[in-house]
Amino acid sequence: MGSGKVTEGQGLSWEGKHVTVAGLGVSGIPAAKVLHGLGALVTVVNDGDDERSRAQAADLEALGITVRLGDGATLPDGTELIVTTPGWKPDKPLFTAAREAGVEVWGDVELAWRLRGPDAAPWLAVTGTNGKTTTVQMLASILKAGGLRTAAVGNIGVSVLDAVLGDEQYDVLAVELSSYQLHWAPSVRAHSAVVLNLAPDHLDWHGSMEAYAADKGRIYEGNRVACVYNVADKATEDLVREADVEEGCRAIGFTLGSPGPSQLGVVDGILVDRAFVEDRQRNAQELAEISDVNPPAPHNIANALAAAALARAFGVPAKAVRDGLRAFTPDAHRIAHVADVDGVAYIDDSKATNTHAAEASLAAYESIVWIAGGLAKGATFDELVAKSAKRLRGVVLIGADRALIREALARHAPEVPVVDLARTDTGAMLAAVQEAQRLAAAGDTVLLAPACASMDMFANYNKRGDAFAQAVRELGA
Repeated sequence: MGSGKVTEGQGLSWEGKHVTVAGLGVSGIPAAKVLHGLGALVTVVNDGDDERSRAQAADLEALGITVRLGDGATLPDGTELIVTTPGWKPDKPLFTAAREAGVEVWGDVELAWRLRGPDAAPWLAVTGTNGKTTTVQMLASILKAGGLRTAAVGNIGVSVLDAVLGDEQYDVLAVELSSYQLHWAPSVRAHSAVVLNLAPDHLDWHGSMEAYAADKGRIYEGNRVACVYNVADKATEDLVREADVEEGCRAIGFTLGSPGPSQLGVVDGILVDRAFVEDRQRNAQELAEISDVNPPAPHNIANALAAAALARAFGVPAKAVRDGLRAFTPDAHRIAHVADVDGVAYIDDSKATNTHAAEASLAAYESIVWIAGGLAKGATFDELVAKSAKRLRGVVLIGADRALIREALARHAPEVPVVDLARTDTGAMLAAVQEAQRLAAAGDTVLLAPACASMDMFANYNKRGDAFAQAVRELGA
């Protein structure tokens, strides 16, 4: 069996190299095809053996790729490298066998990094528990406003592998990286990077909060120009302190308050830069107004500052920050204003699938009827409810784990009226919105920020948000 050592670079000879791809799916199938095209002897292993997997396997086998369904635990003979899809947990038997055999394990992001050409575009990288996609899209919009050829890639639709190997030439890439992807990407070295925030999430995958944070912190390793951190989240600054970066790389903070030197922040409704200016002890550069950020909720202003910091680290002028933020349109189901009905605003933040995201959403409004619940994924809700209690006019609970939120409300907000909806049929969201309307008064906000995953009642958070928006439209009909 080979040593598993594979040299970096597109010029590497893959001809005849035995590579095992772990998992079918959105990253496994492209990786298998790319490696096969480079001349590697590819075997795909997959735990599942259902109809969809068999159809995918047939397509790959037609190309000459070997596929083993229903057996993701055994290391194929002769394997010299494993390329894994991000979702496969590090404690799987396949990876234990690989470690014992001295075989390296890469993710699809690591593979993309190794396959870059000599003139490859540098990466501006973004991770964090919440806000990654919005920040990467804002960043790409700012870079484009600065006249740069770029794309938002990574964990948001366009794979890094496609971006690296495609025909399009880029000046710089805005790259979203999940903790899963970073775990399997040991040699990625960004131009500049940010960890937006850290809160417990995916602990079943990582095993502990410490392991989760360490994987997020990998994004700072080898940064050349700037490690951007959240002044309000000390854990992100700690990760910067622990990172091994290139000589001259700077720590750059972002804050919703007035910025100090080497920070970006907010002064009198203006986003300002005291990091990438001459004489940052005394000078500041105006970048944009809060009103240029869509929507101007506090956590979204933080996203905008993080995006601006990465763009400024790449040399983008101040005007491009303003123009890029004005041009940016957020994805659906992210604090999206659906309608006003009888003086009440209805806001869809179905993407708030954990407590950290819901806390940021609740902080954006003063008087709220909150629609919450779903699959808790092991989360607890006491801290969220305690921090948000003073803003709550009423709560409507839905979903499988709603009792956990109800109990937290009883402990920390006993005076807030709560409607507990036991039904899980397709009409449940309409009932929830009708109950919220009954609890709300003019000037209030009805906010769908579930703090939970959606799969107990809906296919995904998009479908949940669509159901909410449809229910609101029926109110106003």
